[in-house]
Amino acid sequence: MARHHETPQDLRLTGLNRRFGAMTALDGLDLTIRGGEFVALLGPSGCGKSTALNCIAGLLPLTGGSIHLGERRIDRLKPEERGFGMVFQSYALFPHMTVARNVGFGLAMRGIKGEAAARRVDDALAMVRLQSQAAKLPGQMSGGQQQRVAIARAIVIEPPVVLMDEPLSNLDAKLRLEMRAEIRRIHDAIGSTTIYVTHDQDEALSMADRIVVMRDGRIRQVGTPEDLYERPAHPDVADFMGFRNRLRGRAVAVDGVRAEVEVCGTRLAGILRETLDPGAPAVAAIRPEDLTPAAEGVPVRVASVEYRGRAFFGTAVAQDGTELFFRSDRAVAQDEPLRLAAASPRVLVFPGEAA
Repeated sequence: MARHHETPQDLRLTGLNRRFGAMTALDGLDLTIRGGEFVALLGPSGCGKSTALNCIAGLLPLTGGSIHLGERRIDRLKPEERGFGMVFQSYALFPHMTVARNVGFGLAMRGIKGEAAARRVDDALAMVRLQSQAAKLPGQMSGGQQQRVAIARAIVIEPPVVLMDEPLSNLDAKLRLEMRAEIRRIHDAIGSTTIYVTHDQDEALSMADRIVVMRDGRIRQVGTPEDLYERPAHPDVADFMGFRNRLRGRAVAVDGVRAEVEVCGTRLAGILRETLDPGAPAVAAIRPEDLTPAAEGVPVRVASVEYRGRAFFGTAVAQDGTELFFRSDRAVAQDEPLRLAAASPRVLVFPGEAA
């Protein structure tokens, strides 16, 4: 299948609101997605990412705001009039139809039949590497193959935008890894804009051009995978990007973008991510892989440990009861006393809440 024959247009979301009774699922969402871009909507359950996707698709009406594709306003159009492709978590294939008929269903609804339809179905199946499976029924295929069929059905109509709602969540770990690469390859090949909903930071980091982190129906941060991974702007974004350790204490020194905080009976130096005054409550955020045994650091006692091939990962408890997650290159034992520390560039410092 060739790249999309038209230059992809920007998709603009302006002030999107969606309420369900008294509950606000989307609260003033503003976002421009560049034509041909791969954007991941990332966040925990209930943050509004799937609601946003369904509003873009037209499956849910807006209660406020607008959606434009290029200069055309589309939020008042029916789903089928928007011409978007959609891939669902549950595959949503017709069990009584062959793979070829499933893929060609959208074409038939658009009045495209005969040789023209057959050629496009064949191209789409070739794109997802399932040409030899065209005559099978979905029930005769693996979960990974069924998801490829769902992707082929979404792209065969040559949509300007492909919407994917947690498409890999029903697959096992090995298949998820394989399908990540496949989805990105297909995106690059067809040239359409892709909007991908996930709660998995690894999926977002490995596939997206930009990541949109959401919380409580609002956008918390937008950036490249490197931006979000290295420079989360808020504690909740840091937590979602893998900074599982959150040590609460007070700032004892601030010098430009560097800060020193007193936490769990010791001092740690880190990078300041928001304005903070000396003496103010602070939180030090650290990834488990960056917190390791050291001669000086937070005094802890090991609670549990597991071997993961090249290193040991464990949990430990500080003197004030704070639970910490750490990595060790050597075997450590349960109840063993340790000190844990991290290099200052790997520690992010945020304002904390007053006690």
